[in-house]
Amino acid sequence: MKTIGLIGGMSWESTLSYYRIINQTVNERLGGLHSARMVLYSVEFDEIHRLQNAGEWQEAGAVLVRAARALQAAGADFLVLCTNTMHKVADVIERSVDLPLLHIADATARRVSETGVQKVGLLGTRFTMRESFYRSVLRDRHGLQVIVPGPVDIDVVDKAIFEELCHGRVLAPSAQRFQEIIRGLVSAGAEGVILGCTEISMLVGPADASVPVFDTMAIHATAAADLALHDSDGSPVDQ
Repeated sequence: MKTIGLIGGMSWESTLSYYRIINQTVNERLGGLHSARMVLYSVEFDEIHRLQNAGEWQEAGAVLVRAARALQAAGADFLVLCTNTMHKVADVIERSVDLPLLHIADATARRVSETGVQKVGLLGTRFTMRESFYRSVLRDRHGLQVIVPGPVDIDVVDKAIFEELCHGRVLAPSAQRFQEIIRGLVSAGAEGVILGCTEISMLVGPADASVPVFDTMAIHATAAADLALHDSDGSPVDQ
């Protein structure tokens, strides 16, 4: 079994779910008392969030590079960045270590494509929805069409993520508002909806939409467990 290197803490609420899902998946596959081999570097999220808001992405990337190097030194075989937004600096991390990084948008797009969905609505932080670093992976690598909410709804989603979900606050009015936004994306032609922030599944899920809902956190965590248990050619690795 390969050792997974988790860069977490963005937020720690969703990192908990990564740890749980990865271990559950490994145990379901292997049975008995099996669990995953993992090392975790949990960053201080306030520092990252302040750098995001200041537009200091190079400095934020440097924080994650230090985390990645620490995980490499700790024996990780590949990296999992437990957040969507900070994949803005994924290429910086990959250039700084000798480990592959399992990109969350690649894992998600593969799952979307398996269902036959071609046009997706994307929810996430304002950075993920407004900028191209994430949507370009879905579009250019995987041929998906991506639509995002309008400016007002983008602000609603972003505010709920940082002011509520990252604090573990799950509020019914926000859930209702997210459902309305999802309906708007469906009306605009979305055949599925990507929950492109690792906390959003705390608030809404498959029962809240008339189209398939793709939880990036769960998809990414499951893909990490799968990669830990298989070589690049798909053959199982030794436990």
